[in-house]
Amino acid sequence: MKKSVLTVILTISCTLLFAQYDPKALEILEAMSDKYKSLTSFEANLTSSLTNETDGINEEFKGKITVKGDKFRLALDDQEIINNGTTVWTYLPSAKEVNIDNVDPDTDEMNPSRFYIMYKKGYKYLYLEDQVEGGVLCEVVDLVPEKKDAQYFKIRMNINKKDKSIQSWTMFDKSGNRYKYAISKFQPNVKVDDSFFTFDPKKYPGVEVIDLR
Repeated sequence: MKKSVLTVILTISCTLLFAQYDPKALEILEAMSDKYKSLTSFEANLTSSLTNETDGINEEFKGKITVKGDKFRLALDDQEIINNGTTVWTYLPSAKEVNIDNVDPDTDEMNPSRFYIMYKKGYKYLYLEDQVEGGVLCEVVDLVPEKKDAQYFKIRMNINKKDKSIQSWTMFDKSGNRYKYAISKFQPNVKVDDSFFTFDPKKYPGVEVIDLR
């Protein structure tokens, strides 16, 4: 266990030491950003996983993500997160409750509707290597927050080398947790109404509404 903790500390130290504004990484990120900014919307299947070698955690969830502008709707096995750009609803079907809160633009969480521009502010970036993931050749880029107290000390993005789409991203925190999101069945420019990105309690009889705003 001590060895695993030491490994995390050394990883953080090395990451911070070598983090920089790498021109090659910037070129890759700009191409990826341009791709997503050209879309009116998109939809994709998503695999979410949490691993922690020290604590023996290895969990995986399947889901679906729909994005339109600054709005998104993320449906996972155990919860659904709906964000219309100003308000976010977190619906927990098993508990029959929905939590409502304001969107926090300063949060360290990786917003699915803004992942393609987050590198532009508050991050250094470094190209690592080309790597095959899921049969797709990807360019691997690390984003390192400039804030020392950031929730995640590194975000690793695997970007499809051919079409510049995101294959996956992994967020590393200081307690050894790794949160990975892998995308499949990507559909660009899907037709979706703005009302899809709001939660209507009337459609969920018996749901408890917890307003945290």
